[in-house]
Amino acid sequence: MAVEPFSEVVSSAAWRSKAERWIRERVSDAGATVVGEIIQPRVRPWSTQLVVPTDVGRLWFKANCSALAFEPALHVTLARLEPDEVDEPFAVDAERGWIVTRDRGSTLAESRESTLAEWQALLRTAARMQRRLGDQSADIRLTGIPDCSPHTVVSRYDAMTDRLAALPSDHPSHLSADEAGRLRAGREVVVDAVAVLLDSRLPVSLQHGDLHPSNVFVVDDGLRLFDFGDAQLAHALEILAVPWGWITQRTSLAWPDVVAAYASVWADVASAAEIERELPSAMVTQVVNRSSTWWGSLAEATDAELVEWGDGPKYFLEMVFDDFSVDARKGRRGG
Repeated sequence: MAVEPFSEVVSSAAWRSKAERWIRERVSDAGATVVGEIIQPRVRPWSTQLVVPTDVGRLWFKANCSALAFEPALHVTLARLEPDEVDEPFAVDAERGWIVTRDRGSTLAESRESTLAEWQALLRTAARMQRRLGDQSADIRLTGIPDCSPHTVVSRYDAMTDRLAALPSDHPSHLSADEAGRLRAGREVVVDAVAVLLDSRLPVSLQHGDLHPSNVFVVDDGLRLFDFGDAQLAHALEILAVPWGWITQRTSLAWPDVVAAYASVWADVASAAEIERELPSAMVTQVVNRSSTWWGSLAEATDAELVEWGDGPKYFLEMVFDDFSVDARKGRRGG
């Protein structure tokens, strides 16, 4: 039986009525009142948001597709374990993948161009969280977060290659016979990257999945992270992939100055030189894991949505052959 597209479900009057009723009940439970129209500013194949005006401030409701429905439970767990970095949700329905959070104002990206000091603070915050959460992996696993630990990556790479090769030829992520053959012949790139990470001194921990200034609030001079729908349990260094891409492609900041802040938190575990050597391997495993996330995010997409976003799984899987070396990063703006 075909799955009804997520975006069509959450755009229906029946779903909106059910979601709004649940929101109003949760707001009432908190002793507050909805004071205006609830609007739906965005619908994507993987999530949708509703903006809820109340007499205690604006709230944000988020619903996720099936593959990302772990996010509310993960957010609750992180808020309990890391209350200084993750806000407690206003309400959740973990079974349905629904979460309501309080509006915290502008994100770091909305308020200004992030400075070197702000990027360094963000990566130090992320690293400190990873260190503390590495000992709480059992609790985190219970949320349903994908396990993308290094030992799982080669089999995931093989499965994604086979999956994309089997797609219809008109699918944006279809691998031709030549493309699939190249990926299969080059799997040693992934095998070697995994071997490096299995020998790493850094642990498997929370990998935010999309760490950048648009997913960070500045609250009382501290940083609050949100939007954990792309999160995974993975080698700690994988969290640097998105910041690396953002900084080297969108800013003139020097990447070595940014990554040094992250490395400083791990100084008693691994040297900065070790982290520099292992980072290219973490970039390889991250794009394999990212390809899998995209696959799940598009599992309930419409044909029109696949035209717009459907090449994501293929795009990231083929990035395993990119040059993530130190010299390649030096050649990029800011690297």
